[in-house]
Amino acid sequence: MPRTKLLTALAVAAGLLAGPALAADPVKIVYIPKNTGNPYFDSIIKGFEDGCKELGCEFTTVAPATPDATSQIPFVTAQIQRGVNVIAISPNSPDALNQIFDRARSRGVKILVVNSDVPGNEAHRDAAILPVDFSQTGGAQVELMGSMIGYKGEVAILSATTDAPDQNVWIADMKKALETNAKYKDMKLVTTAYGDDDPQKSTTETEALLANYPNLAGIISPTTVGVAAAAQVVETAGKADKVKVTGLGTPNQMRRFIENGTVTAFQLWSPYNEGWLASHLAVGVMGGKIDLKPGSSFEVPKLGTIKIGDNAQILTQSQPTTFDKSNIGEFNF
Repeated sequence: MPRTKLLTALAVAAGLLAGPALAADPVKIVYIPKNTGNPYFDSIIKGFEDGCKELGCEFTTVAPATPDATSQIPFVTAQIQRGVNVIAISPNSPDALNQIFDRARSRGVKILVVNSDVPGNEAHRDAAILPVDFSQTGGAQVELMGSMIGYKGEVAILSATTDAPDQNVWIADMKKALETNAKYKDMKLVTTAYGDDDPQKSTTETEALLANYPNLAGIISPTTVGVAAAAQVVETAGKADKVKVTGLGTPNQMRRFIENGTVTAFQLWSPYNEGWLASHLAVGVMGGKIDLKPGSSFEVPKLGTIKIGDNAQILTQSQPTTFDKSNIGEFNF
């Protein structure tokens, strides 16, 4: 074969062989919620699914049955072994996952914490996608409860688990507001109960609150499972006129309680948008198009310009949304 034809044939063969090797593999993303069976995380998952449909990434989700501090560790380990590119996770503890996060990152896996951060341990993850500025959430919950009870009376908190990092940040801010703001001087926090984000335990804890504190004026539950359980207990007990319930819930699970007057108002944000944003962030970072340096920004369809904050924290929206009879019909999640 003449030299020119031989070189041409070799070049063609090389091109055929190189083609598939040079083709970019889809980014593999897994999302690990705190636990299964929580409709809040289902909405985040939907955001991830829709984002990956648009972007062409591969998305899967796995989760433990219970939100214990260490329950997510074997799931992270399995995903490292599976060879995913990005692990997105809503952590059950601020520090229990440090070592496994470090192991993942040493192998090139990006760690994105979603819906909460890991206070004091930010160096072990790459970025945090937060629904809102969490420093405003606790105070907003106290103000909403105060407006319902005339800023006077006994108040209890029904949280998730004792280790839940996001709830603990909000509770600390609630306590600070109650202790330092003169506006709330006649409001007294009597106890903090923990329903472990389990519907039955949250129900039992609410029943105990009503039994142990006969003068209770309100319950703040900064967790979607807890606020729905508290509303159900108060409705069943026929005490909606005496014990006000508010917290962080999804419109779909709280709609009936708003419409029948059991709950006047509650707050949240769009968990769907967290998954939508996180999927775009993951693909952009893996493709080298997004820099996680504080002060930089990137564009997300439907959400606009998103800025990277200090410690690589990223806000999905600025303030919590308050849902009541006037607007709850506008939302479906």
